[in-house]
Amino acid sequence: MVARIYKPAKTAMQSGTAKTHYWVLEHEPSSAREIDPLMGWTSSGDMNTQVTLRFETRDEAVAYAEKHKIPYQVFDEQPRAARPKSYSDNFRSDRVDGNWTH
Repeated sequence: MVARIYKPAKTAMQSGTAKTHYWVLEHEPSSAREIDPLMGWTSSGDMNTQVTLRFETRDEAVAYAEKHKIPYQVFDEQPRAARPKSYSDNFRSDRVDGNWTH
């Protein structure tokens, strides 16, 4: 069972960057989920997939995994392509995107 160490990305639903300033250690599922025949819910007997550990730095997460002999894989953080936008840019007279019509 391999653990993933990564820095979470910003959610698409919000413009803020909350919960993206820490590193996360998550366990990969060791077995496939099963469907309950009566209710149709999915379940798993693997409790490690429910545990998410947060660390301030990448080195702390790696040290924790090595201390507890957890095999891990580190995913580097992806740089954000931030383009500053302004609402008033939609109505500029020298707009390059073409004519804006209703």
